[in-house]
Amino acid sequence: MPAPLTEEQNRVDREALLDAAEALFYAHGIQAVGMDRVRESSGLPLKRIYRLFATKEDLVVAMLRRRDRRWRESLAAQVETVPDPRERVLAVFDWLAAWFAEPGFRGCAWINAHGELGTSSEPVLAEVRAHKRAFHDQLAAWVRATGVPVTEPVYLLAEGAIVTAGITGDPAPAQQARAAVERLLGAGGCG
Repeated sequence: MPAPLTEEQNRVDREALLDAAEALFYAHGIQAVGMDRVRESSGLPLKRIYRLFATKEDLVVAMLRRRDRRWRESLAAQVETVPDPRERVLAVFDWLAAWFAEPGFRGCAWINAHGELGTSSEPVLAEVRAHKRAFHDQLAAWVRATGVPVTEPVYLLAEGAIVTAGITGDPAPAQQARAAVERLLGAGGCG
């Protein structure tokens, strides 16, 4: 009889599985990737995978939740090093530009998941909405610190840049959106 799995082994297996699922789902799409392919990439047997996540949907939700945490932490790590509130908001778009230029960039993982599963999976839809709300709130705090009431236009410019870059494969929308935000912040904007 095999030895029982330790908490550490569960954690290691879970992370390996999430790493494999995230790479595959982001590169190829959730519906295009079967669980056999996730098994091959993770090196875990299917039985072990389904002990960690009872369904593919559970795996997708966990992957999106973990990606959200890492994505927003990475954004905050860069933006919050900038002392000036106005420049901090502009740094969001510099971070987006660097992300858009990364090899393998395929747009927003949450928009992609919504496009594939948003109408058929309440848990995935809830996770997509939670990410968008959290990003909005994160961005809103930085915009409020400028004293200029332009949170919604700045958020829409960021989201528009993400979607456009994902579709076109061109990082230029980040700089175009940055220039528009610079004008909004410089002109005092409107609600």
